[in-house]
Amino acid sequence: MSSTPQIRCAIYTRKSSEEGLDQAFNSLDAQYEACSAYIASQRHEGWKPVAGRFDDGGLSGGTLERPALQRLLAAIDAGQVTMIVVYKIDRLTRSLADFARLVERLDAKGCSFVSVTQAFNTATSMGRLTLNVLLSFAQFEREVTAERIRDKIAASKQKGLWMGGILPIGYDRHPDPLRRELVVNAGEAQIVQTLFKLYAELGNLRAVEVEAARLGLRPKPGKMRAGRSRGEHPFTRGQLYHILTNPLYIGLIRHKDQRYPGKHVGIIDQDLWDQVQAKLIEAAARPRGRTGVTSTSSLLTGKLKDERGESLTPTHTKRHGKRFYYYVSNRILSGRKDPTGWRLPASLIEATLKDLIIAHLSDSAEGQNLLSLPDARLAQEISSKVERLLIRITREPDQFAFLISRVDLAPTELVIHLDAAALSTALGIASEALAPEVLTLRKPLSLQRRGIETRIIAGDLRPEPDPVLIRILAEASSWAQDLKRGVSLGDVAAKAGHTGSYIRTRLPFAFLSPTIQALILDGKQPPDISVASLIRDGIPMAWDEQARRFGIAGS
Repeated sequence: MSSTPQIRCAIYTRKSSEEGLDQAFNSLDAQYEACSAYIASQRHEGWKPVAGRFDDGGLSGGTLERPALQRLLAAIDAGQVTMIVVYKIDRLTRSLADFARLVERLDAKGCSFVSVTQAFNTATSMGRLTLNVLLSFAQFEREVTAERIRDKIAASKQKGLWMGGILPIGYDRHPDPLRRELVVNAGEAQIVQTLFKLYAELGNLRAVEVEAARLGLRPKPGKMRAGRSRGEHPFTRGQLYHILTNPLYIGLIRHKDQRYPGKHVGIIDQDLWDQVQAKLIEAAARPRGRTGVTSTSSLLTGKLKDERGESLTPTHTKRHGKRFYYYVSNRILSGRKDPTGWRLPASLIEATLKDLIIAHLSDSAEGQNLLSLPDARLAQEISSKVERLLIRITREPDQFAFLISRVDLAPTELVIHLDAAALSTALGIASEALAPEVLTLRKPLSLQRRGIETRIIAGDLRPEPDPVLIRILAEASSWAQDLKRGVSLGDVAAKAGHTGSYIRTRLPFAFLSPTIQALILDGKQPPDISVASLIRDGIPMAWDEQARRFGIAGS
């Protein structure tokens, strides 16, 4: 006599709202007990409950992305469950589309489900038909309910009421829970006003992001729905944009594309709001380029002079489908072969001058050397103005050139002459009040491969570790050790999760001289040593050849 096959049953329960879940015996418990009793009644058919509960409290049936349901599906995929038992079918899903996907997934694993209050199960064709009919009504009910809720929200917002959601910074809920209104939070309102004023002055979200972080401004503290905390980190650009475009702050309630007068008090006056919106529209209309120095080889036109007093002319060339920009001496452009001529990569000289100007103005402000007659009363105000100017230059790399009157280039020295009128206007102080020494900046200059190509080292080198280069160097050293121990290239690639070609192109990094490796780890490597350049140009195996290639002594 054959034994009855065992059916492993999992009970799934769900409740859409969180109301009552804190009670000792709640709706989820009632569903669970009813399902347990049903399984017990089918014990003669081989039904047996699996250990553990699958409860989703406070979650809608309109999606399958529910923690307990996902755990249940994982158990089904692992073959631990062959029958799902639910109190009512809409506890499992209210969507016909989700139901179709669910049935397909369950069929693939030989699993079905049963409703203990509705006389059917999906193991029979009649059960499937009944289920489809019930689900059609469940989805209809859900859609009608959703329409009623949307209509209620729209009507309430037309009356200027706050309809809930994440509280915006600057406001709190009204102390009377029956009144759907917002009240101003004075401390947070000052933060909102500061952010609007910063954007009106700086006109750049990235600059506002940096300045807000420096000032220690933070989003509204609180808990997210997933349990994560908010308000612990500085504002992001996305958060700033949301605040700056939220009409709530001028006393309006937004519903889709409509705005209605709100019951709450505005934080921002209409003039400041209009000014910020105009600048946001202007910023959106600006063409977007790549980050960093975005040269078109024209920022310094007419401002670069060589040791003969001749201007360097912007030009460009194409290689491998890419356009490269340069500033070139006229004597080279005229066709003469002059080894003393200058050919400067545009992005490199522009980045060099920008960094030098930023460091110079920052040091001058910190040392109170900007004014010919230092005034302690104005020191803080001027420092703030300089900091905002530098933020603007840092975030908008093409904004520094207006400060330059002329740059004199010599084989061993670079002299930057700042435009007094431009600097005084940018800082809002009289040009005659500027200290003369602030307007001239001299820095040592080191050049390599002049004539055809030039590498520029100006001023004091600041260590700039390249994390990608350091990572590749460490990986290549590890791969080299494995190969020395007899591990095949294929096994090394499989272990690293890369292709053999990837390993071959980066393995030579392990054979850089100890001197070059030490420079890389300290962030003091020459500018032309990068992952891309080393892969493109190759690495000589001889250390003395590496030293000559990269201009490094002592390798």
